Amino acid sequence: MKYIGAHVSAAGGVDQAVIRAHELEATAFALFTKNQRQWRAAPLSTEVISAFRSACERFNYQPEQILPHDSFLINLGHPEAEALEKSRAAFIDELQRCEQLGLTLLNFHPGSHLNQLDEAQCLQRIAESINIALDKTQGVTAVIENTAGQGTNLGFRFEQLAAIIDGVEDKSRVGVCIDTCHAFAGGYDLRTEEDCVATFAEFERIVGFNYLRGMHLNDAKSAFASRVDRHHSLGEGNIGKTVFSWLMKDARFDGIPLILETIQPAIWQDEIAWLKSQQKSA
Repeated sequence: MKYIGAHVSAAGGVDQAVIRAHELEATAFALFTKNQRQWRAAPLSTEVISAFRSACERFNYQPEQILPHDSFLINLGHPEAEALEKSRAAFIDELQRCEQLGLTLLNFHPGSHLNQLDEAQCLQRIAESINIALDKTQGVTAVIENTAGQGTNLGFRFEQLAAIIDGVEDKSRVGVCIDTCHAFAGGYDLRTEEDCVATFAEFERIVGFNYLRGMHLNDAKSAFASRVDRHHSLGEGNIGKTVFSWLMKDARFDGIPLILETIQPAIWQDEIAWLKSQQKSA
């Protein structure tokens, strides 16, 4: 069973994200549980929590179909102690918000060394941050998103994701989300079926499908191996539609949220419908 949806707005309350996903005829969705560009947010009230849970029940969304994303400000590999502690505290808060909403996944970008740490040190620091956060929370899996490798961001190579996972003590509560645009920009080709087979064989060898907890389905404005993060609508960018059709036919991608972050929300419903149709054309 494929869970297909988009990253919808939570404007007006997190329960509104559920309604927006339903209106798209989505079987999965992503959301921010707070403003992603602010460090702090008001705690979730019992009313807000109840409204979200009720909406999920009403529209038949289970936790495994929902992939919340944390704040873009958080850097779990920050080289400076004060900024690192601020990021860790914010990440714990994000996990706790997921706990309160009954969610079991939290998607996040791993972190950046800012040219002040070497790669291995930064990856170790990210793993340490995850360990601290998991120790203070329960029931929510930390889902590391691969990056495009823009600037000093880590996580653009499968080896980097594997190194972070290796440093996480509770392997049952860590996973990964593969963004197709980021993978392509990071040097993993996806333009043909042969490319897809090779890329995900490498993913299986280095990380393992047992850690795959979600995907972001995005075409790319950016060039192959450019390490530039620029999303595009499906079939409109440099990747093309082949990978998305291929994914829909492969059972290894069943049972996880497959989330659009493409650039035209007005056509998300059409993109979701097209993705669903590809399952039937196998």
